[in-house]
Amino acid sequence: MSHDAQTEAGSETLTMYADYVCPFCYLGEASLEQYQEGRDEPLAVEWHPFDLRGGQRGPDGELDSTADDGKDEDYYAQAKENVERLQEEYDVEMSLSIATDVDSKNAQQAALYVREAYPETFETFHEAVFDALWQDERDIGDPDVLVDIATDLGIDADDLRAAIADDEREEALEERFAEAKQTGVTGVPTFAYEGYAARGAVPPAQLERLVEG
Repeated sequence: MSHDAQTEAGSETLTMYADYVCPFCYLGEASLEQYQEGRDEPLAVEWHPFDLRGGQRGPDGELDSTADDGKDEDYYAQAKENVERLQEEYDVEMSLSIATDVDSKNAQQAALYVREAYPETFETFHEAVFDALWQDERDIGDPDVLVDIATDLGIDADDLRAAIADDEREEALEERFAEAKQTGVTGVPTFAYEGYAARGAVPPAQLERLVEG
């Protein structure tokens, strides 16, 4: 996969709107990787953060586990079934099917910092955050977990902690969340290319149609 920090002016870029706590985003990453592997030329991909649980945040910005998100037990049972079906289809191992108690906001704020300060390391960090949750069942909302991931990649721990705690960076992240909604993104993953979009963990062939016609 290639999640370029920056792309050349005028270059064609696939935008992937995603949230680390969405299992279908993890599966969408796998589908995107399979599509990329079949291309003759690499495709520039830019990740755009999305707050999947924004509707559950209280005035303090923290998740309220008691807030009604409109999703009942039947919804989660169906989602788990769909995740397991796509796991088999895309040959993806996952320790978790659903992660309802994890808040990814710190992880997304950290990722934006890494993309800015360590662009050559961003792709690896981005994948490692996904893997930490869906492979290792780690709480990626915990700054200590994010620091562990970062320091393994040569990222300064104190700088990362400062970025996670920075109010201006939090405001910038929330602006990116708002931009996604203003663009019309209502769920993730959403893949957008040249004015067209595909929503969900679509198969590689559908990504090919989106990009190539």
